[in-house]
Amino acid sequence: MRLSMPSTKTEEMPLQSDHDIVRMRQTVRAWAIETGMSLVDQTKIVTAASELGRNTWVHGGGGSVKLEIVERDHRRGVRLTFEDHGPGISNIELALKDGYTTGNGMGLGLGGAKRLSNEFDIDSRPGEGTRITITRWKV
Repeated sequence: MRLSMPSTKTEEMPLQSDHDIVRMRQTVRAWAIETGMSLVDQTKIVTAASELGRNTWVHGGGGSVKLEIVERDHRRGVRLTFEDHGPGISNIELALKDGYTTGNGMGLGLGGAKRLSNEFDIDSRPGEGTRITITRWKV
C-alpha cells in the first residue's frame, strides 16, 4: 500500500507511439533536473520510464503515464504511473525475473525498471490491464 504524497506538479501524457515515448522521456529528464537529481539518478529514472513506457505501448496496446513531482519527509522526487487496458500480466513474479520475455527483447524491462527505482508498485489483472507506479527520490 502506497502512502499518499502531495504532488507539487502533475501532467498526464498519452503513450500511443514512438513520438509519445520520446516526448515522455524528455519530460521525465526535465522534471528530474528540476528536482535536483544527479546525472546518475536522472539516467536511472529516464531509463526506467523508457522501459515502462514502451511496455505500456507495445504490450498494453497503448495507455498513458501520469508524471508527478512529489514531496515526502523533506525529500523531492519524481513519481510516474503507467497505465494501460491491455491483456494484463498473468504471472507478475515471473514477469519480474530477468530473462523472461513475451517478445523479442532480453527480458530485463520490468525487473530492470524495478531496480532503477526507489519505489515500485505493480497491479495487473489478466484481461483488464496493468498499472505500474515508480518513484525516484533525489539523494
